[in-house]
Amino acid sequence: MPILNRINDLADEIAAWRHDFHAHPELMYEEHRTAARVAELLRSFGVDEVATGLGKTGVVGIIRGSRPGATIGLRADMDALPIEEASEAEYASQQPGKMHACGHDGHTAMLLGAAKYLAETRDFAGSVAVIFQPAEEGGAGGLAMAKDGLFERWPIEKVFALHNLPGFPEGQVLTRPGPLLASVDMFDITLTGAGGHAAWPHTTSDPLVAAAQVLSAVQAIVSRETGPLQSAVVSFTQMHAGNAYNVIPTEAHLAGTIRTLDPDLRDMASRRLEEIATGVGQALGVTVSVRIDRVTGVVMNDPELTDFCAGIAGDIVGPANVDSAMEPLMGGDDFSYMADERPACYVFIGQGDTAALHTSGYDFNDRIIPAGVSYWVRLAQTATLG
Repeated sequence: MPILNRINDLADEIAAWRHDFHAHPELMYEEHRTAARVAELLRSFGVDEVATGLGKTGVVGIIRGSRPGATIGLRADMDALPIEEASEAEYASQQPGKMHACGHDGHTAMLLGAAKYLAETRDFAGSVAVIFQPAEEGGAGGLAMAKDGLFERWPIEKVFALHNLPGFPEGQVLTRPGPLLASVDMFDITLTGAGGHAAWPHTTSDPLVAAAQVLSAVQAIVSRETGPLQSAVVSFTQMHAGNAYNVIPTEAHLAGTIRTLDPDLRDMASRRLEEIATGVGQALGVTVSVRIDRVTGVVMNDPELTDFCAGIAGDIVGPANVDSAMEPLMGGDDFSYMADERPACYVFIGQGDTAALHTSGYDFNDRIIPAGVSYWVRLAQTATLG
């Protein structure tokens, strides 16, 4: 199925929705304006059922086809990031310190475009649940929607997600079976000693020395305790201690993230982080506390659905523009919580040579809108057949 004329005709309108979302970014669980606009548009399309407030600020629309069939879920994320935008676009963020630096404005707009087309045509079997999720950027909005009855309230049998990917040709679709995106854990390590005058360090229990030892020793989790063909990342991203030149502080704080593509490896890395940190502290006379927050699990693509989605994408952009065996990425997405509930497939769509995700110069590429909407439409027309 090439891109339909109707979808091309809708492209400017969809881009206008996107620009509106971009100008009014909202952080996790604050997507009140975005959710209200999404619900308003869905109702104007004639969507059969519109539910709001799932997972606090999530929205679900149900579109029923012209004949019996399965119910599938199509998911887009809505939240922005706490980044100051560096852009001169007329639709640049109007909210200081907030911007759509990951393309969720584009994801939301494309799914709205698909919803409008599907509600107009009804040329599919069963039902399509268009899922607009809050708080993907570290807030576990996917889990919140699942806990709020997403899969009990509607008989969703399969669920799908689409995300843009800078650095790849416009419209290229990339995915893989099995693990696609890593689990994400955030850790905080607090080291408490006995501070004192910097001229008499022997009278102290220095938490800074212990923190430096912990930071170094933890690197062995990846370099010496993870198999060479396995994937794991343990990154320290914060180190805070003291505020004077001549005082050894009482406390030091380390923080960072753990990423893996395997649940067992995830458990091992978390366990060893705590063991190493507390062991170093004991050796150096410093008390150590470790907190690990599990943000999201591994995004696991169902192999059969991955083949199916690659075929759908090939119909839209041509088989030569589909990579169904991409290498997994160590980024994360809480779509994993939906994939835990139902067979799932997550795909990327290339958006060309643009600024990277999560940077102040990023902007979603409107030129990929027709391909993204067409993918959703063709998926709905085909996956609902059972």
